Amino acid sequence: MAIRFVEIKASESTETLNAEWVILTNDGKQAFNTRGCGMTVGRRGTNKKSMLGIIDPGFVLSPGDRVRMCTGNPGTQAHGAAPEDGIKNYFLFLPKTYLHGPGTVLTLVLRGLPVSKAEYDPAAPSGIKA
Repeated sequence: MAIRFVEIKASESTETLNAEWVILTNDGKQAFNTRGCGMTVGRRGTNKKSMLGIIDPGFVLSPGDRVRMCTGNPGTQAHGAAPEDGIKNYFLFLPKTYLHGPGTVLTLVLRGLPVSKAEYDPAAPSGIKA
């Protein structure tokens, strides 16, 4: 699979959930359906991971496409507005933020197998450790 994280952004407030997001892209030649995929969060150097949830109904990521997965709910005003910059937004409807500083490792999984993995680094321009 050529699915990869291209940006990780943490929210500056635990209240504005839609200001926290990850952007995925499909660098492959075939479309990828995220239905049934899950996202895990863990820390660098440990095998302990927590499942954030299953992406359902999901979305199809066509070759060359990007999708921003925002943490919150678009219908909850307190979660803030998601960016409107030409990248499609998909909302995870999570109750709280999941990025907990440098070293947070996010993994997109399908049936328990990793599809893509990235480590959060707030000092990096894209938020992803090189």
